[in-house]
Amino acid sequence: MSARPLPASTPAEQGVDASGIHAFLDAVESAPDIEPHSLMILRHGHLVASGWWAPYAPERLRLLYSLSKSFTSTAAGFAAAEGLLRLDDPVISYFPEFEADITDPRSRAMLVRHVASMASGHLVDTYEAAFRLDRGEPVRGFLMTPPDRDPGTVFAYNQPATYTLAAIIQRTGGQRLTDYLRPRLLDPLGIGEIAWQQHPAGRDIGFSGLHAATDAIARLGQLYLQDGVWEGRRLLPSSWIAEATGVRVANADGRAEGALSDWQQGYGFQFWTSRHGYRGDGAYGQFCLVLPEHDAVIVTTAATEQMQELLNLVWRHLLPSFGSAPLPGHEDAVLRDRLARLALRPVTAPVLPSAEAEAWAGAEFVPAGGSCAQQPSLTGATVTAGEDGWSISLAEGVDRLDLRFDGSGWTTASAPVPTAVSGGWTAPDTLRVDVIFLETPHRLTVTCSLSDRTLTADWHTRPLRPGRLRFLRAPRDGDAVRRG
Repeated sequence: MSARPLPASTPAEQGVDASGIHAFLDAVESAPDIEPHSLMILRHGHLVASGWWAPYAPERLRLLYSLSKSFTSTAAGFAAAEGLLRLDDPVISYFPEFEADITDPRSRAMLVRHVASMASGHLVDTYEAAFRLDRGEPVRGFLMTPPDRDPGTVFAYNQPATYTLAAIIQRTGGQRLTDYLRPRLLDPLGIGEIAWQQHPAGRDIGFSGLHAATDAIARLGQLYLQDGVWEGRRLLPSSWIAEATGVRVANADGRAEGALSDWQQGYGFQFWTSRHGYRGDGAYGQFCLVLPEHDAVIVTTAATEQMQELLNLVWRHLLPSFGSAPLPGHEDAVLRDRLARLALRPVTAPVLPSAEAEAWAGAEFVPAGGSCAQQPSLTGATVTAGEDGWSISLAEGVDRLDLRFDGSGWTTASAPVPTAVSGGWTAPDTLRVDVIFLETPHRLTVTCSLSDRTLTADWHTRPLRPGRLRFLRAPRDGDAVRRG
């Protein structure tokens, strides 16, 4: 189904000073280590500002990384309300076939609320251990990894804990999270297509791997801001909203700088407590910020390893823009025009003279030093010329990803992988091609050197799970199952 538009208003009508939004845009666009992709701001239930940095676009699905966890939490809220799970049940009670294997008393004492709140008793993430012990059934591998402390006493950000919570919901509900959420959350909120990575087949992984549009994140945040009510209808119990978004386990390390860290303010059920409000968040700047004190939701998608700095810019520029009364609105039209023109800079390089272009047509390149450290599957590249511009074909063994660029901006393609490509010659013997994988936060820069026929490949933000380039997109029917 197509999404119903969110109620819209101007910043001024909802008491938001557009100059603060301008200041935030100035700050993120000038920050050397932040690449912004989208922004949505809701105030008093109205969308007051939204923009996408082209070639990203509103309708585009995008990998949310760990922001997926907040959707899993929401599914748990529905399941608890329907009696499909109980927070104080032992986790092992939902997997009786593992009873003989799980002998550690702490593993057997682990409750559903403990995996929901990252308080399983482990001191570190158990992802590698759980999949090593049982790749086919990671829940068993997780429960066979003995906790270091009693469950409920310590916090550790632990992917298999969320995976296990998701597995319980899917086992008791008899369907994937995607299907379980459709009539309960997605359709009522007007959220259209989503896609979730699976492992094993038929089980959404829960802790990551959800692909959804920015608008879907905003609607989830608004549902929580409205205490689980949407268009006058209660969807989630108020008690779940309070439990999920309050501090269920402390996670401060005791150091003074912890007061300035948005990762040391406590953790709920797959939501973080922030210095202001609470949030769902995913790697590289995928944020759903819920600010009850300002009756606001702020959503960002981005590509940055400086996630705290991105939050700092939100607190510094956007929070002061929220006022208590309508404003004159002199800057609203200017802001609207700016938001409509947001764009990421393409590769800027001079046009290659035709005499020099001949040497590049059909040139083949191999990884410098024998392999590309940041993308080991990349085995070579071929540059070709055509009537409508240039192409580079990236080889991963027998697989090839053909990418076109014309030197004038971003060239987009939808198959086999949604990409936007920009390229040019930074020197007569050096070609740079930037490839944005549009359903992810990731950009790859490929540099080819004609003098020695070698290439390098560097991620601006590196995918958290290594794999072939053709998998850098939302899952589709018929895909081989891949671990998230």
